Amino acid sequence: MSGQSQALVVASGVMWWHGWKWSGSFTALDLLAALTNALNGALLARRPDHYRNFTVLGIMFMALLMGLGGGITRDVLLNKIPDALANPAYIVVALVGGVLGYALAHDSDRLFREGLFQFVTSLALPLYAITGAQAAAKAGLPVLGILAIAAIAPTAGHWYVDVSCGVPPKQFIRNEWYVTVALFTGLFWVICDSAGLAVWASYLAAFVVGYSLRMLALYNAWEEPLARAPTGVHVHDDHPFLGRKLKGKSQRQIATLGLTVREPDDSQAEE
Repeated sequence: MSGQSQALVVASGVMWWHGWKWSGSFTALDLLAALTNALNGALLARRPDHYRNFTVLGIMFMALLMGLGGGITRDVLLNKIPDALANPAYIVVALVGGVLGYALAHDSDRLFREGLFQFVTSLALPLYAITGAQAAAKAGLPVLGILAIAAIAPTAGHWYVDVSCGVPPKQFIRNEWYVTVALFTGLFWVICDSAGLAVWASYLAAFVVGYSLRMLALYNAWEEPLARAPTGVHVHDDHPFLGRKLKGKSQRQIATLGLTVREPDDSQAEE
C-alpha cells in the first residue's frame, strides 16, 4: 500500500464529529462546572499576582487548564478516558468560559472581578466535588477514596494555573475553606446517597450545603488554620477596611491576594 493510500485510510478513521453529548449521567452538570471553572481560570490569570504577560492564547490555555484540569485528573485517577477529551462539548464550553472571563477581566473593576471570581468559585467547587464523589462511588472506591476524589476534582485545575503562574498553590495557603468545602460537600453527598435518597435529591442537597458553606466562609472570613510560623516572621497590625472577607488582612496580604498593586515607596527607594 502506498503512503498516500495509508494516509487516506488513517484520515477515513478520524471521527470528526463523534462523541458530542450534552446531558445524561451528570454530563450537563459536569459541563456547567467546566464552564464556570474555565471562566475563573481566565479571571485568575488576569489577577496581578498571577499575570505573567500572557498572550490571549495563553489566557485561553489557562481557562482550559482550570476548566478541564480537575475533570481530567479525576478520570485519569479512576482509570478511564477523560470525558473532557472524549466529548468535544467540554472543550467548547471551556473556551466559551475563557472568552467570557477574558472580557470581564479586561473591562470590569478589580473588586468586581474579585467578587465575581469568588461567586463563580462557590458554584464550581460543590459541582465538581459532587460529580467527583459520584464518579468515585460508581468506580467502587471506599469512602476515603471517594472523599479524596471529591477534594481533588474541584481543586486540581486551580493547582495547574497556580503552578503555571509561579505562585503557591491555593490548596497549601490560608484561604476561606477551599479544600474543606470540597471535602464536606463530598461527605454530605456520601451520607445522602447511603441514606437512599434519590440521585437528584442527593445532588441538590449536597450542592446547597457546599455552596452555603462556601458563602458563609467568605462572609465570615472563616479560614483553614494556619501552621505555626517560623521565628523571624513579621506580623502586621494594619488592617484594611474592605469588608468581612478581608478582615484582619495586612496590606501585604492584600497585595498577595492580587487586589492591589503595590507601588515602590520613594522614601524607601532613596534609603
